[in-house]
Amino acid sequence: MGLYSLIAMLPQEATEPGGLINVLVEKFNEGNDGGFMWPILITLVVGLAIAFERIITLNRADINTRKFLISVKESLESGGISAAEEICANTRGPVASVFQAGLLRHDEGIEAVEKAVISYGSIEMSFLERGLVWLSLFISLAPMFGFLGTVWGMVGAFDAIETAGDISPSLVAGGIKVALLTTVFGLVTAIILQFFYNYIVSKIDRIVVDMEEASIELIDSLVMLKTGRPVGAPISSE
Repeated sequence: MGLYSLIAMLPQEATEPGGLINVLVEKFNEGNDGGFMWPILITLVVGLAIAFERIITLNRADINTRKFLISVKESLESGGISAAEEICANTRGPVASVFQAGLLRHDEGIEAVEKAVISYGSIEMSFLERGLVWLSLFISLAPMFGFLGTVWGMVGAFDAIETAGDISPSLVAGGIKVALLTTVFGLVTAIILQFFYNYIVSKIDRIVVDMEEASIELIDSLVMLKTGRPVGAPISSE
């Protein structure tokens, strides 16, 4: 009843006899002889919950970095550091947080700004990667539970053969089929979670690259604001 309650709100077509959900539930119950299907299902549900939470969080953190950088530069030129800080405070995402941390240390010099940007960049990166270690763990655990269920099922099949005193093809085939179902579900779960894991990692990498590139441009803008000359321009000997 527990598994059927999870699919009670699904479309009727999917739950009709011969439907996909009905077949999955039937195979789930067949392979759950040793109770290993439930841990696999739990890893899938919890893993998907973590994946969706990360995707929503990353989408909220992902801003138009180029547009934001232009706004900060214009604020620096027109209103100074305080105006740029206000822009950062009113913008969500790790890029704005790193910018604000650097601008708050502006009075201490460019080196202090660089250290603040690097330090807060590492902190923001750890926030972006939060929960990924658990998602990676579930990707590893799902096939392990599947293999363990298969071994357990094979032991049960051989016990049945020993009890019957005869190697019946139907007895052996039935036991092996049930045993292999846990492996199938475990591998499918790992494949699904791996897809989301790779997508999340690629999105984090892109945000980090944007953050690093924008931070370099911010420091260059602060240097130009302080010295009154473009970064890399030769110092006049006059």
